Amino acid sequence: MNNVAAIIGGGVIGGGWIARFALMGWEVRVFDPDPEAERKIGEVMANAARVLPMLYEAPMPVRGAVRFVGSVAEAVEGAAWVQESVPERLDIKHRVLAEIQAACPVEAVIGSSTSGFKPSELQEGAARPEQIMVTHPFNPVYLLPLVEVVPGGASDAHAARAKEVLTSLGMYPLHVRAEIDAHIADRFLEAVWREALWLVKDGIATTEEIDNAIRYGFGLRWAQMGLFETYRVAGGEAGMRHFMAQFGPCLQWPWTKLMDVPEFTDELVDLIADQSDQQSGALSIRELERLRDNNLVAILRGLKQQEAAAGKLIKAHDDTLRGPLGDEVPLVTVRRVVPVDWTDVNGHMNEGRYGQLFSDASEELMTHVGADRAYIDAGNSYFTAETSVKYLNETHAGEDIYVTTRVVLGKGKKLRLWHEMCRAADDAVLATCDQFLLHVSLETRRSCPPLPVVLEAVERLALKHGEAS
Repeated sequence: MNNVAAIIGGGVIGGGWIARFALMGWEVRVFDPDPEAERKIGEVMANAARVLPMLYEAPMPVRGAVRFVGSVAEAVEGAAWVQESVPERLDIKHRVLAEIQAACPVEAVIGSSTSGFKPSELQEGAARPEQIMVTHPFNPVYLLPLVEVVPGGASDAHAARAKEVLTSLGMYPLHVRAEIDAHIADRFLEAVWREALWLVKDGIATTEEIDNAIRYGFGLRWAQMGLFETYRVAGGEAGMRHFMAQFGPCLQWPWTKLMDVPEFTDELVDLIADQSDQQSGALSIRELERLRDNNLVAILRGLKQQEAAAGKLIKAHDDTLRGPLGDEVPLVTVRRVVPVDWTDVNGHMNEGRYGQLFSDASEELMTHVGADRAYIDAGNSYFTAETSVKYLNETHAGEDIYVTTRVVLGKGKKLRLWHEMCRAADDAVLATCDQFLLHVSLETRRSCPPLPVVLEAVERLALKHGEAS
């Protein structure tokens, strides 16, 4: 099918869906009767366009067009994916889903962002219930990969297509096998939220103290190990069985009030709202979103470097975005956006990251000539012996950059590369790197000639690049 997505409802979640689809190369049609929808979604798109590319070392797909239309029918006509993100009222959802099905292709996936309704409730009275399912994301949709996919009565073919599309967007489709109110993640969050309300109401902790307990403690563990794996480690060498034996009995103790709900009075609302204003009211929502997104990028990139949790998912998706180098001279070895965790106290890219960037360019060149992962695993590689970097212009987070690479010497075990880092907006040269490498045996850790197939490719590039200079 085509890569056209229709987003019905452009609020916080709908706007995130628009950004995720568009930045991954899909054409997006949007219907939202709010007269301010285009402005609000534009702000979400700006946030997403700044940070999502920071997660990737590979170049992003060409951004898809976002078009605002005047009706549901116009939005969904010919669409491969339709995402319903209208208010959480079942009567509204039924009406909108009927409009969608009256105009969309029968093979299209219709996903609902609902956090509360089960798919069977959405499918009631539908012309084609097998087409409708829950695809519940998490805010911000353009950065957080989790999507709870609850097919219910949806067909296996539609569910499989949904998971395929979500994976291609860099997301993680969690297949919820059985219908349940609030799915999986929100049920868990609801329990934590309820306990937090009691702690504030009873004067045990403020909103800020509760947030600090999470972000300075177990929240960091959950981000990379989840709940059960965290407790497995807490059980020591004996693992989960020991943890359950040690802490299981305390579940009988009246520590928490998870089964009770505090009375939702005006006084409780005022107490929490006032504490929240005192905690972070100095920042606007947009400023808080920017801070949140910067922190998420840094955390996710840290996990990516370790190939753990959500970072492993992003690494795998990043690899799918990489294509082989072309035949141009010089070779464009890197195209990317500068991430926030590459900047220093001066507000520009740290000098150590230039070394990483030029190293990435060299690795792309190595792969191009056949000195790839398999070549290295077989005991051969190139080691850098010397580099000389010149910093010509400042580089800032969020800037699109690219690196060009020339082979200026390729003879025997010697390889010399000339890199230029440029700003994509105006092709200004930001930095250069003169890099000298030697081919080595990973068994002896000493220099040696490359294998013939790699040597031939290197010599061929050196000749070609020399002729073009």
